[in-house]
Amino acid sequence: MPELPEVETVRRTLNELIVGKTIAGVTATLPRILQKPDDPQAFAAMLEGRTFTSVERRGKFLRFVLDGLVLVSHLRMEGRFGVYREDEPTEKHTHVVFHFTDGTELRYKDVRQFGTMHLFLEGEELRSPPLNKLGLEPLEGGFTPDAFRLALGRRSTKIKPLLLNQEVIVGLGNIYVDEALHLAGIHPERPADELTKSEQDRLHSAIVQTLAAAVEAGGSSIKSYVNGQGEMGMFQHALKAYGRTGEPCLTCGTPIERTVVGGRGTHTCPVCQKGPRNKSAAQDVSRGDAAKRYVRNNAVKQRLDGSSE
Repeated sequence: MPELPEVETVRRTLNELIVGKTIAGVTATLPRILQKPDDPQAFAAMLEGRTFTSVERRGKFLRFVLDGLVLVSHLRMEGRFGVYREDEPTEKHTHVVFHFTDGTELRYKDVRQFGTMHLFLEGEELRSPPLNKLGLEPLEGGFTPDAFRLALGRRSTKIKPLLLNQEVIVGLGNIYVDEALHLAGIHPERPADELTKSEQDRLHSAIVQTLAAAVEAGGSSIKSYVNGQGEMGMFQHALKAYGRTGEPCLTCGTPIERTVVGGRGTHTCPVCQKGPRNKSAAQDVSRGDAAKRYVRNNAVKQRLDGSSE
């Protein structure tokens, strides 16, 4: 699934390609992609004659801003936007086409058919699902170390699933969570409430650094991702953890291991990212230490009392 760097790259590309273009008509051949309104004719009627003024992003969602309306789109697994001349052949699995007055088209292709589109009056989209419960934007000024600590709170959840929660921080998916945790030297199974302040700060910096570098590289083309001009991302060549099972850690040389955390394939260095302490084992050790202290103290007491030889 495209994560923040990929969606941001698509946003930047489309901002150059479609801003100022006016919609002459819309063709939708897979109605279930249209969530609001869910009727293809009503959807097309609302957009006809509208002009794109900007393309924005909120988390992994694209916000197409038109004069008076906002189209919110989620690419899901393999959704893809591209701009074509109207006389170019239409590829298979193209489900929504925005026909422009200048003879070009914005086409939405989705092999898996999981993508969604919602239309809102401008301003309404931020108060309504699916955008209204999204968390912090990690590449905006408000994502400070203090804001990050506040978002983590005192949750005992494992840190990786917590970072994947879009109501906490938006835009992070499996690839960049693995990369950020590796860079910060934090094991994905560490409980969030056990991270020290320095570890939280290190992780905050790693998230920003990882995402910024990925955006600069145009995202990661692990499977089918391309930007709005059909170009692949290049950050997959800089990955240090994700997808490198059995390869040496670039920091210490230990082979990268793959496990499953929160139902997601997870890549870690067992040396650079120490696993969490086993609480039950720690409790057993603590109880054993207490028992030893009791025996030792009791023996001393007996000698002092003269009750034992």
